[in-house]
Amino acid sequence: MNLSEIVNRPRAHATIEAKSQEIGFDMPSDIYIGTLLKSLVASKPCGNFLELGTGIGLSLSWMTDGMDDCGNIISIDTDPQLTEIVSNFFMLDPRVNILCQDGAEWIKNYSGDKFDLIFADAWPGKYSELDEVLDLVKIGGIYVIDDMNEQPNWPEGHAQKVQNLVSTLEKREDFCMTKMDWSTGIILMTKLN
Repeated sequence: MNLSEIVNRPRAHATIEAKSQEIGFDMPSDIYIGTLLKSLVASKPCGNFLELGTGIGLSLSWMTDGMDDCGNIISIDTDPQLTEIVSNFFMLDPRVNILCQDGAEWIKNYSGDKFDLIFADAWPGKYSELDEVLDLVKIGGIYVIDDMNEQPNWPEGHAQKVQNLVSTLEKREDFCMTKMDWSTGIILMTKLN
C-alpha cells in the first residue's frame, strides 16, 4: 500500500493549495488528516459538523467533500483575511457557515445542536475550552485533533502542553480514544455517554 497515492481529492483542493502558497500561509493541514476527516464525515449522514481553526480551508474542503447534501458545517477562525479567502471558495455551498470570530467566545456562547464530529485545529477546543467542546459532541460523535507529534515550528514549552493535553484526554471515561502515530499525530475520540 502506498500512502502517498491520494485519490479523490476535493475539487477545490488544488486551488486552495495554490492560494496558500500565493499568500505564504505556512500552516496548511496535512493531506492525510484531510482524507481521514472526509471518511469520518461521510460516516455521519445528515451530520452536524464543527471545525475550530479554518486556516486556509484545506481540511474544510475534505470535510465538505465527505458531507452529503443534508449535512452542515460551521468553521471558525479569528483571521479576517483567511476567512474572507475561504468564504470565496465555499460561498456557493449552503451547507457551509464560515465565521470570523474568537473560537473561545463562540464555544462559551454556543447553544445550538450538538455535533456529530468536531475537528479542533486551533487553541480553543484543544488547549482551552476543552471540557466545553467535548460536551458539544453527540453520543456516538467524534472529536479529532492533529499535530500531536512534535512539529518543527513548535514554540518552546509546547511539547509539555501537548503531553498535558494527551494525559487529560486519556483520563476521560466518557470517550473511547485512539492515538495514531500517523500524519502529524492524530487523536480520535468517540463519545460513549
